[in-house]
Amino acid sequence: MTKVAIVTDSNSGITQSQAKEYGIYVLPMPFNIGEDTFFEDINLTQDEFYEKLKTGENIATSQPSPESVMNLWNEILKEYNEIVHIPMSSGLSGSCQSAIMLAEEYDGKVQVVNNQRISVTQRQSALDAKLLAEKGMSAKQVKDILEADKFNSSIYIMLDTLYYLKKGGRITPAAAAIGTMLRIKPVLQIQGEKLDAFAKARTSTHGKSLMINAIKSDIENRFGGFTKEQGVRIQIAYSYDRDAALAFKEELREHFAGYDIHVDPLSLSVSCHIGPGALALACTKNISI
Repeated sequence: MTKVAIVTDSNSGITQSQAKEYGIYVLPMPFNIGEDTFFEDINLTQDEFYEKLKTGENIATSQPSPESVMNLWNEILKEYNEIVHIPMSSGLSGSCQSAIMLAEEYDGKVQVVNNQRISVTQRQSALDAKLLAEKGMSAKQVKDILEADKFNSSIYIMLDTLYYLKKGGRITPAAAAIGTMLRIKPVLQIQGEKLDAFAKARTSTHGKSLMINAIKSDIENRFGGFTKEQGVRIQIAYSYDRDAALAFKEELREHFAGYDIHVDPLSLSVSCHIGPGALALACTKNISI
């Protein structure tokens, strides 16, 4: 039987310790902070990242080097026959396209999945891939199933501040100033490959209501509706404020009764651009096996 390994990156929210538990390999994402390079969950923890963010240090995301990717693949292929590699969405980083180019040197042994996922939805793709591989599917079969499923997820993110979008040049200083003065909390969405504006909320309560209604609409209109089989998974992601995320989870129980709601920190690669205090609600349709 062909042995297929599953690789993802730390944008999935899967920690190095969880990776060992799940039987998945996680490539740590690099960050340039000042003159130094750090790697998520290796020499940069969530708390350390936000501490550096608060002090105003210049933090830039980066792709894993080709050497680090190929070294990991080469080590894995000593034990496995094939690899399914699931990077973050190609619309949010060039690391997916880089991995696709590197995989050309491996004669089909490495299959790179471009299924437009990030954070909790990328995590679910890695877990789904592990399940498919355990059922005896080849790396190519797993890739094809995940890519056919790529639009069957949604993420909505409510920001606590516009400062980091302004700092990154994603909105103008004037727009940020007006938004801050009016206490606007923008809600962004990730549908497919892009991070886009979705709505503007005046309060956190309003923002959470917008996200809940959006997810309900997606479930009803895109993902087969609310059924006894519970054909979707509900997920929460957050930046820095875990207590707020857990409180939101309790709020969601009346809207998604009976659903297991997974909670994870947002990827640092996303948090870098939106700052602390963000809260996200996501859903992922269960894959058909």
